[in-house]
Amino acid sequence: MKKQKKITTRTFIITAVVGCLLIMGMMTVNAIWASREANVATTDAVSSVSSFYLEAMADRRSKTITNLINSSFEDMEGSLTFIKNEDIHSQEELRESIGKIKSLLSLQRFALVDEDNIVYTQYTTYTGKSRHAFLNEDTIQDRTISTVSLYGSSKQLCLTLPTPDLRILGKNFKACFVQIDITDIVDLLAFDDNGRTYFGLYSKNGVNLSGTDLGPFISGGNLFNALGTVVSEKELLNMRDRFANEKDGSLTFSSGEAMETLSFVPVTGTGWEMVVLIKESVINDQFLDITENNMKITRNQIIFTLFSVLLLAAILLLMLRSLSKDKLEQEMENSKAFKDMANTDSMTGVRNKHAYAEFETILNQKITDHELDKLAVIVCDVNGLKHVNDTLGHAAGDQLIKDASAMLQEYFMHGSVFRIGGDEFVVLMQGKGYDKVDECIDEFNKEVEAHIGTDAVVVSIGHSILTSGDRNLRDIFERADQLMYERKKTLKAMGAKTREG
Repeated sequence: MKKQKKITTRTFIITAVVGCLLIMGMMTVNAIWASREANVATTDAVSSVSSFYLEAMADRRSKTITNLINSSFEDMEGSLTFIKNEDIHSQEELRESIGKIKSLLSLQRFALVDEDNIVYTQYTTYTGKSRHAFLNEDTIQDRTISTVSLYGSSKQLCLTLPTPDLRILGKNFKACFVQIDITDIVDLLAFDDNGRTYFGLYSKNGVNLSGTDLGPFISGGNLFNALGTVVSEKELLNMRDRFANEKDGSLTFSSGEAMETLSFVPVTGTGWEMVVLIKESVINDQFLDITENNMKITRNQIIFTLFSVLLLAAILLLMLRSLSKDKLEQEMENSKAFKDMANTDSMTGVRNKHAYAEFETILNQKITDHELDKLAVIVCDVNGLKHVNDTLGHAAGDQLIKDASAMLQEYFMHGSVFRIGGDEFVVLMQGKGYDKVDECIDEFNKEVEAHIGTDAVVVSIGHSILTSGDRNLRDIFERADQLMYERKKTLKAMGAKTREG
C-alpha cells in the first residue's frame, strides 16, 4: 500500500503563499476590468439618474406624509375607544377627556362634532359648519382628508373620521377630526444637503402649500406660472393634467445655464403633489469626480490588495498557533454572555428574579457566617399598573414599568436594583449605599408624592435593615414588604392610583 504523504508546515506555507498570489492576481485583473466597466456605466447613467434619484426622494416623502395620516387615523380610532369608556356627565368633563387624548397621543387640534354641527374642543365649543366644509354633509360615511386655511394664509391638513355609535350628554356625535399644520409636515420632511435639492407641497392647481422654494428660480408662488416661461405649452399642459389626476411624473428644463430636473409624486388621499427639484449639474459634477478618481482608487485598491494578501499569509501562521486558545476564550465569553442574559430583565435592563435568587443565596451565607453587618432591603411596588394596562393598553403599562425602573436606578444608584415580578422591584443597599439609604428614601418619596395627580410614575416603597436576630435575607424582606404596603395605603389616601384605578 502506498504511504500517504504527511502535510508539513513547509507545505502549508508554500500552499498559502501560492494561493495568496493567485488570489491577488485575480483581484487585480478584476479591479482593472471593473474600473473600466464602471467608467462606461457612469457615462450612461448620468442622463437618467437625476429623474430616478428625485422620484425616489419624492416617493419617500410622499409615503412619510401618508404614514403620518394613517397613524393619525389610528390614533383617532384609539381616542374614540378611550372616550367611549369615559363616564362623562358635563361639557367640562368632555373637554377634560379631549385634553387627555391630545396629551397621551400628541394629537393636534383634536375635536368632536355632534349632530347639530357643534364642535367640541379642549377649551371651547363653536358652530363648525361655516369653518369646515365636510360638515355640510348630514352624515359622514368614511374617512375624509381635506386642506383648510386658517388665519389668513395659514394652511392645515384636516383628517375626519365618522363616529356613528358615539353618544355623549344625550347627543349623537357624527364625527371627530384633527388638524395638522402644514409647517409641521414641512419640518418632518426637511433635509439638509447644502442647497443641492429642494422640495415643496403643491395643490392640484399649482398653489404652493408648504411655503418652500424650489431653488432660486421657482419661488413660493404658483408652480405652473413659474414654469410657463421655461417649458413648452405642451409640457406644461401635460404636467397640469398629471397634477389634476394625481399622477406622478418628471420634467427637465433649463434655467439660465443650468439644467434642472423636477419630479412629482401624489400624496395619497390629500390632493397634494410632492415636488422635488435638483440641478442636473450637481449630478454631473458628482459623476465627473467619480470618474476622475476611479483610476486612482483602482491603483490604491491593487496596493491595498497586495498588502492585505501578505498580511493574510502572516495571520494564517499565527492562527495555527492561537486557534486552540481562541476557541477556549470564545467558549468562556459565550458562557459569560449567556449568564448575563439569564440574569438581566429584558424590559428594563436591571437584574431579574433569577439574579436576585443567586444574590440571596450569597447574602444568606454571609448572614449565617456573621460576615455581613450593613444591609438594607427596599421593597418597591409600582402603583396603578393594572389601571394603566386596562385603560391605555399594555404598551403604556410596559412604559410605566420602564419609567419606574429608571427612577429607582436614579435615586438608588449606589444599590443593586432587581425586578422580581411584574410591577415589583427590590433594591439591596450595602457599603456606601447603606450609609445614604435614609437620605435616598426621603428624596425618592418626595419625588413620588410630587407625581400624585399627574401621569408620572408613582412607586410605593418600604425598607428595613439587617438586625442581629435575622437568620436570612427573607426576614429583612418581609419587614420591608409590610412597610411597603403601609406606604401604599398612605399614597392611596393622598390620591395615588392603585391597581384598580
